[in-house]
Amino acid sequence: MWANLHLLFWLSLIPFVSGWIGEHPGQSWPTAFYGIVLLMAAIAYTILQTCIVATHGGKDSPLASALGSDLKGKISIACYAAAIALAFINQWISAALYVIVALMWIIPDRRVLQSVQEGK
Repeated sequence: MWANLHLLFWLSLIPFVSGWIGEHPGQSWPTAFYGIVLLMAAIAYTILQTCIVATHGGKDSPLASALGSDLKGKISIACYAAAIALAFINQWISAALYVIVALMWIIPDRRVLQSVQEGK
């Protein structure tokens, strides 16, 4: 429950930082704080995912094998960290990284889909 609340807390800050970027487009600090909130949400998601896997059988569970190494999660965290640093150099590169991560998550993970289909 605490891991879920942790994730929800960071997600609840997205409207605030989005509004701040909207009021001050192209400025470094709003862009960086947007990335910080996204980074913390990604970390909170990773923590929640770890807790769920531990609850459902650990590393040998079907859920853990469906999630695999969670490459998209690791790439997301790295992109968010890079975007925070780049916000002070070029805000548009940071924004591009945020969009790339969002687009990356639109495509569903085939391993998860396959494991759901096999379970039917």
